[in-house]
Amino acid sequence: MAARKNTSRKKRLMKRTRQNRPVPAWVVIRTNRKVRTNPKRRLWRRSDVNVG
Repeated sequence: MAARKNTSRKKRLMKRTRQNRPVPAWVVIRTNRKVRTNPKRRLWRRSDVNVG
């Protein structure tokens, strides 16, 4: 990946990085294990990020 990225692209990549984390434990407890997994979770090798 290019080292020189514009700021808007960096911001979009940061948002995707924030989205790519598991569901917090307190959410699992609060929802009585109805919500266990994050549907937006992705692996960097398997799926691509469409940020432009």
